[in-house]
Amino acid sequence: MSAAAAATSGMRVRFWGTRGSIAKPGPGTVRYGGNTSCVEVRAEDGTLIVLDCGTGAHALGQSLLAGPQPVRGHLLITHTHWDHIQGFPFFVPLFVPGNEWDVYAPTGLGRRLEDTLAGQMEYAYFPVTLDQLGATIRYHEIVEGAFDVGPVRVVARYLNHPALALGYRLEAGGLSVVYATDHEPHATPATGGPGAGAHPPAHLEDQRHREFIAGADLVIHDAQYTLAEYGRKVGWGHCPAEYVVDAALAAGVRRLALFHHDPLRDDDGLDRLVAASRERAATAARPLDVFGAAEGALIELTPRAKPAPRPAAAPGEAAEPAAIADAARDRQAVVLIVDDDEDIVHMLTMALWTEGFLVRSASDGEAALALARAEPPDLLLLDWRLPGRDGLAVCRALRADADPRLRDLPVVLLTGYAGDDDTAAGFAAGVTDYVTKPFSPAHIRSRVHTWLLRRRAGAGG
Repeated sequence: MSAAAAATSGMRVRFWGTRGSIAKPGPGTVRYGGNTSCVEVRAEDGTLIVLDCGTGAHALGQSLLAGPQPVRGHLLITHTHWDHIQGFPFFVPLFVPGNEWDVYAPTGLGRRLEDTLAGQMEYAYFPVTLDQLGATIRYHEIVEGAFDVGPVRVVARYLNHPALALGYRLEAGGLSVVYATDHEPHATPATGGPGAGAHPPAHLEDQRHREFIAGADLVIHDAQYTLAEYGRKVGWGHCPAEYVVDAALAAGVRRLALFHHDPLRDDDGLDRLVAASRERAATAARPLDVFGAAEGALIELTPRAKPAPRPAAAPGEAAEPAAIADAARDRQAVVLIVDDDEDIVHMLTMALWTEGFLVRSASDGEAALALARAEPPDLLLLDWRLPGRDGLAVCRALRADADPRLRDLPVVLLTGYAGDDDTAAGFAAGVTDYVTKPFSPAHIRSRVHTWLLRRRAGAGG
């Protein structure tokens, strides 16, 4: 949408990039588009929000350049994988003096957003450096929570991806839009037919994801794979479309845009994916409009008579973005790894050590409790099957301890048990998160960052 468009009742959403992983222009991607993630949202008063800055941002920038100047906007980046920031150096409004941009992205522990964005603009890759951009740019490193952008309430929530990633829920004028790309189920999704996902998920994080999208007027959601493909892609950080449809139905979503299209899927393949998703949704009692996100498509949302329910409050709900991020940098975090497999301990130690964490380890439950009680860590990575006292028994002992630092300690259970009953048993024992083996080092780094940031933000630093 051109910046010249007048403010209208409701919210306007336009897709500028819908592809995932890598740009894929060509004759097979003409209808749905070949550019990577970039979505424009306009509030009723004209407030401009840009979701991600993939290669689709180039065309958006040209559109904004043709409209009224100067341009004032807000760029919300889900995470800094290349397909979500490669358009940043080519986004013309950043080069124009007088323009103002606020850029938001998830904070890491001790990393600066400017440094990450500057990395792809170093001399070896790009002729213009970050500090040569002409616009006034303010950077905000955020964690889960809520903040205001003009009349829009932004709720940020962590997604399940092999990098620290945030989804965004935008609420204004009785309308809500959720942008949740680069996310995969925490537990193996149901493989049954339509309605297989009607019951509450066993994994608490999957339940919270449904709460995050609940009642939204439009959900733009990662749907890169089918269930048949997903079995070979577990841990890659993307969703099967069947899971997305089931979650949207269970959450009472009004419209669902399938997004982050696989670069291997051409227009005809996406037509089939959309048709299958619509057929799955059609069997439900509650209506759900399912469509494939396509470059250039404009969605105009008008308020319903009854406002959509708001998601449950997240840690840091009332904090400002800068204040939230301050909680992440107070000191070096200590992670205790408990596993009797030396190879796993070594792999996790190296993965976390390179991120700057202090790492301790134990190979059995009794030793783990002794270490934790002697010097409480910030987070515990805990295997289920251990010599002597197993992981669930260790967790129960921690939750019953007199020391509040142990009672509230984030415990991430690492296990090969993937069944719903096993997952439920883990949470019943008091684990904070449940991760099924095999897993990648990147995936564990992401979960560790997530829980440490949640804990620190919730504790106010």
